[in-house]
Amino acid sequence: MRTRRRPPFELVLCVLVLAPATPFAFPSVYPTGTTIYRPDKAWNGYTIHPNPQGAILIDMNGNVVKQWKGLAGGAASGPDRILPGGFVIGGRGARGDPHLEVRELVQLDWDGKVVWRFDRYEEIKDSGKEPIWMSRQHHDYQREGTPAGYYVPGMDPFVTKGNTLILSHKNLKNPKITDKLLVDDVVYEVTWDGKIVWEWIFSDHFDELGFSEEAKNTLYRHPGWSEQRQSADWLHVNSMAALGPNKWYEAGDLRFHPDNIIWSARAANIIGITDKKTGKIVWRVGPDYTATPALRQLGQIVGQHHPHMIPKGLPGAGNILVFDNGGGAGYGAPNPISLTVRGTRRGTTHG
Repeated sequence: MRTRRRPPFELVLCVLVLAPATPFAFPSVYPTGTTIYRPDKAWNGYTIHPNPQGAILIDMNGNVVKQWKGLAGGAASGPDRILPGGFVIGGRGARGDPHLEVRELVQLDWDGKVVWRFDRYEEIKDSGKEPIWMSRQHHDYQREGTPAGYYVPGMDPFVTKGNTLILSHKNLKNPKITDKLLVDDVVYEVTWDGKIVWEWIFSDHFDELGFSEEAKNTLYRHPGWSEQRQSADWLHVNSMAALGPNKWYEAGDLRFHPDNIIWSARAANIIGITDKKTGKIVWRVGPDYTATPALRQLGQIVGQHHPHMIPKGLPGAGNILVFDNGGGAGYGAPNPISLTVRGTRRGTTHG
């Protein structure tokens, strides 16, 4: 199949921007719960969300329908997700601040029984504690069968088989990046029976990330260091997903193979796509949003979350949807986002 050339932004980026509050914003009618519900205007169903005591399933009126205790949820493991048949999948056993990672990724049935779990990525020994095997999963994961982590027509995630993509951490040193210890980001793929069959380490692809020399200089000296963690969260990758079937690949553009993985490096303002077969980064937006006329027209994206290709069968299919979160992010010279080099990237962690 021959690759067809096209302008770099024929594939549309749909950007959601978090708007600041204004003096004209109206307060909620009620302090908690469902405030306004119009059944004729809503996509009626259930919502699952994290809670300190576990995952909670609520109906459209805010009533708790089901609770699975023990699931970590939130920034540590990312979203808890409902699978067909009343199963739920999510992280369990949060390592706690400032690590933002969990001991294991688990799938539970409706009654809370474990039907699948994975924790055998790395053996960790925290100070004063016995060594323990961990998945080190954080922020995101994806079960084979669906590309987006939400309902897609005709594409259901597997519940009794299939592989799982897991976003994880790995502590390592890379002198090209900094002389400090990195808490690097990793994507690995694990089979239903717990065998790791693919691994992709972000620091191995430092030269493909598009950092300028001044950005590299800043990154070397200020790589998002945490005194509590004693490591540097240099990229803070906060999402990843397979692209899934799409019109670009069907038209001959091999960069958008359905198995390729789109990811978000929140601390560096980078959205990229990794070729799953070659391991190369084949498509990228950022970190420099002035590099081309198309990027200047797009405008600066900061601290983004959940970029993904809208799946086939849904409005906007083939476009990339991204939440432009804002906040402290990026490396390099002083810029409108950060007036000082040191403030370009804060040393704390973000969601």
